[in-house]
Amino acid sequence: MSIALFSIESSLHRGLPEPKDDRFIKEIEQALGEDFDFRKDFSTYDDAGRKLIFIRTGGSEEAFRSLGLKGEIRLLTSGKENSLAAAMEILSYINLNGCRGEILHGSADYIAGRIRGEVDETEGPVMTMPLPPTDLGGKRIGVIGAPSDWLISSGVDYAKAEDRLNVKMVDIPMEELIHAVKSHDCDLHSFKGSEAVYQELKSIVDKYSLDALTLRCFDLLDSIGNTGCLALARLNSEGITSSCEGDIPALFTMMISKELTGCPGFQCNLCRISGNELLFAHCTVPLSMAKSYTYDTHFESGIGTAIKAELPLENITIAKLSPDLENIAVIPGRIIRNQSEANLCRTQIVVEAAGAKDYFLKHSFANHHIIIPGSLYQ
Repeated sequence: MSIALFSIESSLHRGLPEPKDDRFIKEIEQALGEDFDFRKDFSTYDDAGRKLIFIRTGGSEEAFRSLGLKGEIRLLTSGKENSLAAAMEILSYINLNGCRGEILHGSADYIAGRIRGEVDETEGPVMTMPLPPTDLGGKRIGVIGAPSDWLISSGVDYAKAEDRLNVKMVDIPMEELIHAVKSHDCDLHSFKGSEAVYQELKSIVDKYSLDALTLRCFDLLDSIGNTGCLALARLNSEGITSSCEGDIPALFTMMISKELTGCPGFQCNLCRISGNELLFAHCTVPLSMAKSYTYDTHFESGIGTAIKAELPLENITIAKLSPDLENIAVIPGRIIRNQSEANLCRTQIVVEAAGAKDYFLKHSFANHHIIIPGSLYQ
């Protein structure tokens, strides 16, 4: 019986080939020595014998959750279009809901071996620890809009956060920012539009006496035809710790980093794993972290002002606080090169981190992780 290959993708990623025409899929078929049975209708999922779900792009997470799938779930990912990052969020959701899952990621030969059950995975080193006592000094945190719909395993209990971290959560309607930005007499699709987002976020910081914020930034794409990438890059450099996509656990991680190291760190997606080398990317990064930078468009939408930065080659920590605020991933590594690929977010770094693969493919605390210069906990 052929392996049924279901697929999920975001509507933001246009112009993708059909899965049957995808070079990545063709290479796996060749390595397997058989063709997939391509299916779009998930109503046949439970009846399929051997099956995989190809997470083709970022932004697929909510579509996965809406399917209500149970049992053991195998997620196939590529090294482009934020496929792996989305699968990590989905896997975290699967684990939190008492199901079993795994991510298949790597070369075509490796994936074929995993499908056939010929490649065993040994358990890697533990890269998480209980969160040490943490006091963020009563800082006020603005949540501008709700977390993005695809952050399906990143929800945070406000009361627990306020008690555990000593913070004050402040909900702010996304419409307040959008209305303020629209009042600017400029072409909102231009660099001036990106500046307008920055100016109005600064006004919200002052109005609500915020020390940090997270922004449901993708709502800006349709409403004003721009992004928050530049604004968040500048705010982080100015001491207002800011995360994108409404990701609160990522923001808490950045705030802990700021307290301990003086730097909020780089919120990013893991895009590819090759041995001990991890490729991370995102469209915003604190300008103060960059050796140099230029402006580009936002990857998924092709609009707005994104940051394409070169970061120093140095020792770093990959960190992420769990959504339940109980544990934190702390993974030592080193940035070994910067690179530029067209099918990924604009700032791209390759980190060498021995033994990290198992954590990311089996136990990851959702999607976004924070790259922090130096050591987080000495």
